[in-house]
Amino acid sequence: MIYDFDQPVDRTNTSSRKWDKYANDVIPLWIADMDFKVSQSITAALQKLVDHAVIGYARAPDELMEVVLKRLKERHDWEVKSEWIVWLPGLVPGLHASVRAVDDTSFYSVMTATPVYRPFLEVADLGKRRLLDIPFVWKNERWEFDFVEMEKQIVPVTKVFMLCNPHNPLGRVFTKEELQQLADFCVKHELVLCSDEIHCDLILDDSIEHISVASLNKEVENQSITLMAPSKTFNIAGLGCSFAVIPNQQLRQNFQRTIYGIVPHPSAFAFESALAAYRDSADWHEQVVKYLKANHDYLLKEVNAIVGLEMKPMDATYLAWIDYSAIDNTDFINHLLKNGLGVMEADIFGGKNAFRLNFATQRSVLEEVVERLKKAVN
Repeated sequence: MIYDFDQPVDRTNTSSRKWDKYANDVIPLWIADMDFKVSQSITAALQKLVDHAVIGYARAPDELMEVVLKRLKERHDWEVKSEWIVWLPGLVPGLHASVRAVDDTSFYSVMTATPVYRPFLEVADLGKRRLLDIPFVWKNERWEFDFVEMEKQIVPVTKVFMLCNPHNPLGRVFTKEELQQLADFCVKHELVLCSDEIHCDLILDDSIEHISVASLNKEVENQSITLMAPSKTFNIAGLGCSFAVIPNQQLRQNFQRTIYGIVPHPSAFAFESALAAYRDSADWHEQVVKYLKANHDYLLKEVNAIVGLEMKPMDATYLAWIDYSAIDNTDFINHLLKNGLGVMEADIFGGKNAFRLNFATQRSVLEEVVERLKKAVN
């Protein structure tokens, strides 16, 4: 089936967190969901549940487990056992549960590389935990881990490293060599490696391969928690279906105890939409990635033609990271808002002098975004 992602979708006044945050004259580009209708397979699966009209407690369909295990084997070259899977109603609860499962009784530090997805910073600096953030460095025409600084900063009470791959907001897909070095670092220092891989199916450059860090070897696999979901890829974030892959039995039991009675089970709508996404929506997925790639290329060209703004090419995701450090305006984000653009400021991610912009929208909307950017800067 051919999908028309240029088709306008009016999301205003639909209780959308994205579209109802600002006044109607502001284009919202802040939160990470797409302005595209989901695949027909997902719509049909949800309609079947509505027609059934009995919405009780749900369990994960056996076929969903089979599809996930097959997907991990074929797309990630990772042999995962069904008992390693823990279903979740969202990836952020998985981040919180991961660090608590490691230790929730004594003081310890959590290391990550910044800028990074905001919940990383929040979960690493709650309760008895303290954030140990190591800024990325620009080397070899890409953002890289600063392993030298990581070795300098790590302390005996550091127990977790939190990885975002593909990276939000920098758009990097880390190479096998980089991931191996990170895995070796975690094994050496006995760190649990928590890897958020929610954007793993949104690779814009088809010459680049996403690698699940836990698949590299048994040592790092045994001290890993990998978090995944169909939500970003198939635009079903509002339905709440994610999962953790935790090979280590003790760590998995700690994780399950942590979420018990606090984190709700996913609903039937969540499970069935996930199954329809993974099993039946390959055509939609292929087409949306091509559309996002075209949007990325358009935005990259247009932004870099605006004096004062800079955007680096991205490997993955639909979240552009745009630097405005050359602009002499300390209130630039509010300036953009006054010009009808609602974006996310870098300091939310532990960065500075940049903003994140969601380009998963119709090209006509993106063209208007570019015009407003030009007006705001000039």
